[in-house]
Formats: sequence, C-alpha cells, structure tokens
Amino acid sequence: MAYGGVAYGPSKTALNAVTIAFAHELEGTAIKVNLACPGYTATDLNGHSGQRTVDEAAKQPVRLALLGDDGPTGTFSNDAGTIPW
Repeated sequence: MAYGGVAYGPSKTALNAVTIAFAHELEGTAIKVNLACPGYTATDLNGHSGQRTVDEAAKQPVRLALLGDDGPTGTFSNDAGTIPW
C-alpha cells in the first residue's frame, strides 16, 4: 500500500481548502483557523518510521491553539514559520 493510500493526497488538499474557507468565513471574529504541518512524525500511520516524535510534532498545533486575538488566521505553518499556500 502506498503511503496513506489513494485518499491521502486528496484529503490533504480538501483540508487546505476548508481551512481557507473557514478562515474567510470567520474573519473578523475571535476564531482563528490555521493549518499546521507536523512534519514526518513517527506514528502508526507510517509504522513509526518518521524522524520526529509526537511531542516535537505537537509544538506547532499547540502554538496555533494559543494564539492571541491579534494572531494570524488562514495560515499554513511548520516549525520554520509560515509556508506559502
């Protein structure tokens, strides 16, 4: 089986689209909608072959969850910063 199966790539694309749609819909509210890339993380999905631990991968989602009112919305980021869509 290929990594993630045939639905993996299309589901990631759909997640990107929904993130942008929700960010636009909720713009001007206190709700922030951002997407985090955890990197290649050792999980059951990849037989624990990823180079990152779950703790390392969680840093970006936690940072986004703790954004203040002045934080960004509609972004895609990893540990290195914002990733262009």
